[in-house]
Amino acid sequence: MSAVSNLIAATIRSDVRAIGSYHVPDASGYIKLDAMENPYELPEPLLRELGQRLADATLNRYPVASYSALKQRICARLGVPAGYDVMLGNGSDELISILDMACALQERRAVVLAPSPSFVMYQRSAQFAGMDFVGVPLKDDLTLDLPAMLAAIAQHRPSLVYLSYPNNPTGNLFDADAIVAIIRALGETGIAVVDEAYEPFAQASFMDRLPEFPNLVVMRTVSKLGLAGIRLGYMSAAPELLAQFDKVRPPYNINVLTQAAAEFALDHVDVLNQQAAQLRAARAELAGAMAALPGVTVFPSAANFILIRVPNADDAYAKLLDRKVLVKNVSKMHAVLSNCLRITVSTPEENAAFLDALQASLAA
Repeated sequence: MSAVSNLIAATIRSDVRAIGSYHVPDASGYIKLDAMENPYELPEPLLRELGQRLADATLNRYPVASYSALKQRICARLGVPAGYDVMLGNGSDELISILDMACALQERRAVVLAPSPSFVMYQRSAQFAGMDFVGVPLKDDLTLDLPAMLAAIAQHRPSLVYLSYPNNPTGNLFDADAIVAIIRALGETGIAVVDEAYEPFAQASFMDRLPEFPNLVVMRTVSKLGLAGIRLGYMSAAPELLAQFDKVRPPYNINVLTQAAAEFALDHVDVLNQQAAQLRAARAELAGAMAALPGVTVFPSAANFILIRVPNADDAYAKLLDRKVLVKNVSKMHAVLSNCLRITVSTPEENAAFLDALQASLAA
């Protein structure tokens, strides 16, 4: 073994050495439908105004660590209940990491629990925080298996339960009453995190129910709303609980350019909401068109992506790549996703190009 190999063996955790990095494929030259991004840019006049705001940002100073101006805009414009604050993160990924680090009990091996399949970072972040992860399989129709979830809560006493609402990669909204049952089952010994990354497209939320449940955290991101490039997530919870999480948050974790861009965007949130409405309408059209193709099963979606099942996902994925269309092949993630592809809803032009490529891929 080389000196570096010996060093790695002596210093890097064995479970980290055993896994691969989170891979993001290069999308240069492709129609990019694999990452649930909003395909629309801001109108040209707003882009010019944003450029001036960014030019005015004070790059030679650290950010104001409280981020009070940005948090006030979020609370005022994005439905946070009166008397509740938000905590900011470098995307929801950092917020998940903060939650896990804060809840990685030293008294016993703490557990993170989530339906499976769901967002992969729930499991990865739990592992890196030194927690055990328990995935509870969805039913074959991709709905939540509430009895199994409640049994797992009773058995494992999780510190955190993550519930993606709507779920990624399946796109469906779990039953709200089932989520309430999970929150109540956790009681005073566990925290339920409702991850509403796709709330602009679902138009369903637990945010206004925060005062009802002291063990509820509602987490969102502005990425899917149309600001993926600035990497900003936020979450709200009971003030006393949020204060504990804030102890784990790194200082200055949101840079001044992200702060300026987010404040500007929230001043024009109506534009982003209009874009979300366009994508909701396009989602219905795209789902209907795919359902008309022979051999394609389309699953209900409340997100800005659609999960489909095709006769051979690996073959269809490869042929779509040949036609310069990049989607997400999720068929190996879990047994219930056999032969499934996940497609981001995009502009009419990109949706049409994808449909042509999909039809050709299935016929070839």
